[in-house]
Amino acid sequence: MPRNKDFKRLVRARMKKTGEAYTSARAQILKKSTAKTTSRVAAAASDTVRKQDYAAAAGMSDAAIKAKTGCNWERWVKTLDQFGAENMSHRDIAAMVSKTWKVDSWWSQTVTVGYERIKGLRARGQRRDGSYEATKSRTFDVPVETLFDAWADKTLRDRWLGDTNVKVRTATAPKSIRLGLADGSILAVGFLPKGKAKSSVAVSQMKLPDRETANRLKQYWSEQLDALGDVLATSTP
Repeated sequence: MPRNKDFKRLVRARMKKTGEAYTSARAQILKKSTAKTTSRVAAAASDTVRKQDYAAAAGMSDAAIKAKTGCNWERWVKTLDQFGAENMSHRDIAAMVSKTWKVDSWWSQTVTVGYERIKGLRARGQRRDGSYEATKSRTFDVPVETLFDAWADKTLRDRWLGDTNVKVRTATAPKSIRLGLADGSILAVGFLPKGKAKSSVAVSQMKLPDRETANRLKQYWSEQLDALGDVLATSTP
């Protein structure tokens, strides 16, 4: 709010310009001043809420991303914005995160996807090209080699996935595998050790037409991972 002398000077200037009475001119200036203050407060509050929503938009907590990469989401957004990441491709952002800040490939992808979601470049479950993907992950109490074999070995795979028309396209033991599915789509599967007797698998079925299909397949893969857990439990000594 202007100091008293400054305020009176503003009132007289408005009276001279508009021909208003002192009380009318004073009321209009007070109204404008209050509106500006309210706007600044609202903008500050909006910025705070936006920053608090970063983790929700990214789909991962600040604590988790900071523990694995050294930065929370606000810091990543600020840094990547400075490097012009908003106008870069997904591949280029992930490569920059990996090379510049020495973040391993798994987490550089997580940072990139989270950043794209925060910036509105993709929705949850949506890729930058507008298509959708169904993703699901699970941790099991088995070595990563055992978990990989449950996907790569057809005999083992058929026990939990069923005798479906699935073909291994590429495989890098015990890190990743790509499967061609009966409907012509591709399933990307990544494996991560979490100790000698614990590991996780993350599946991603891509190029889906809409969110409804993605949600349906996400539920499907959740059920298949339940079945995989049952097989691993009975197969592991």
